[in-house]
Amino acid sequence: MDPVSLTEQLQAFSAGDREAAEAVLRVILPKLHEIALRHLRKERYGAPVSPTELINEVWLRHMHKGGWHIKNRGHFYAIAGCAMRRVLVDFARNRLALKRGALEAPVLLEEAAGEPADTASAEQIVEIGLLMEKLGRTDPKTLRIVDLHYFAGFTFEEIAEITGLSQRQVRHLWEKGKDWLKERMTRT
Repeated sequence: MDPVSLTEQLQAFSAGDREAAEAVLRVILPKLHEIALRHLRKERYGAPVSPTELINEVWLRHMHKGGWHIKNRGHFYAIAGCAMRRVLVDFARNRLALKRGALEAPVLLEEAAGEPADTASAEQIVEIGLLMEKLGRTDPKTLRIVDLHYFAGFTFEEIAEITGLSQRQVRHLWEKGKDWLKERMTRT
């Protein structure tokens, strides 16, 4: 019997195959851990989870159910990175709800919507999360590029491979999305 590729396993997983889910999880954990670390390094407020806990939370909330229509491994990691962002936005919202009135001083926009190495406070994470939802309603393609680059930490080359766009198109959409976020963040 020929060994099954990771893409085939991911597709079986997305179709709801529970055995495939367990096999896939063992293979994908190192890359998921890397993506989780990228997310958590941006969190100035100190997300209340470790990379492993973030992966577990994403797995429990979203991934274990299947039904994701996964095309390939890059697409899977992109979806997982976006799910991590959503979980961290939820954590930030909950933290802010507990600390009403004790907000941190605002941080420059370049720090909140800049390159992937920057950190963000809980307020900025919630604000960016809300803005990302708005962006997704008006321009889902740009939203996806921002999610993949800023939140999941993929390079433009990796994003081009995942999306089928050219690197030039990816870079253009990234700049468009970053500018869109900066413009709206400065209004608040």
